[in-house]
Amino acid sequence: METGEQKENYQKKIESQLNEWRVDIDRLREKAKGATAEAKVKYQDNIDKLEIRLDEGKSKLKDLKESSGDAWEAVKDGADSIWDTMKATFAEVKERLKDKDDDDEKNT
Repeated sequence: METGEQKENYQKKIESQLNEWRVDIDRLREKAKGATAEAKVKYQDNIDKLEIRLDEGKSKLKDLKESSGDAWEAVKDGADSIWDTMKATFAEVKERLKDKDDDDEKNT
């Protein structure tokens, strides 16, 4: 596979994941609307963390799109590192908020 095609496929994969995470964040915002005041604060703290990671991902995607030729491989390596961090953060927050939802259901 030629480098240009690899780059394009990688960009599409990243864009797709960013879009998925945007939907996840929007769902969390909706859940937060119906939460108690204390829970809303926790949701917002976590949403803020996710937004920061999402912005980092968008920035890295922009760098990737602007890179040319073989330079994109170096950018990709950096993006992979950020990507792993983003995935871990999203998984951690989703799990934390899932636990919070389970606690809320037990208390009702």
